[in-house]
Amino acid sequence: MKNILLLAMGLLLAGSVSAQRNLYGPLSDYNTTNFYDTKIGFEASVNVSNTLGGSSNFNTGAMKGFTGGFTFELPVVYPFSIQSEVLYSQKGFSAETPNGNFSQRTQYIDVPVLAKFKVAGLVNLYMGPQLSFLAASANNFANGFNEGSKQFYNSANINKTNWDGVIGVGFDVSQNIDLHARYTVDLRQTNSNGNTFVPGYTNQALQLGLGFKF
Repeated sequence: MKNILLLAMGLLLAGSVSAQRNLYGPLSDYNTTNFYDTKIGFEASVNVSNTLGGSSNFNTGAMKGFTGGFTFELPVVYPFSIQSEVLYSQKGFSAETPNGNFSQRTQYIDVPVLAKFKVAGLVNLYMGPQLSFLAASANNFANGFNEGSKQFYNSANINKTNWDGVIGVGFDVSQNIDLHARYTVDLRQTNSNGNTFVPGYTNQALQLGLGFKF
């Protein structure tokens, strides 16, 4: 997944070279006229998630999902601004275990607060913390398991709130639209006492999407 992120960053950086000529002209003509405007908007992304680490005795596979929500950007001093967001995010993983096939779909409310740096005219770099709240979880079983599905069960060991780290890159398609790629990862495991049957793991996700600001 990290290799995919590096490839996405490379494509975004390469695309910005062409885009800057078509949208703004040479970099020397790009100025900070609109930088100090406070911006609100929304974004939508394709989410590819998986696990990292954990205490299980099986390997996991990625799941596709959706991330979307509202954004607020507060300029500080060129080229630095703070971007906060409230996002609905689908995460999860799939696995082929000795007992059968299994998948878990989780739904989070993510609240990132990101430092945003504008570099090379149209290119933006993001980094910062994210607070994630578990809203729902469903387990699906097949090919060997007796159960078909099971909703999230209440347990004192399940961490329903987690801190994440976020890094990303994007470029401005126009003054109101940006294309971005981000990588997020939990900073602690979902289950503090995980085992091979109820594993503790960290979520990781790659997001590729569009942002719209006004």
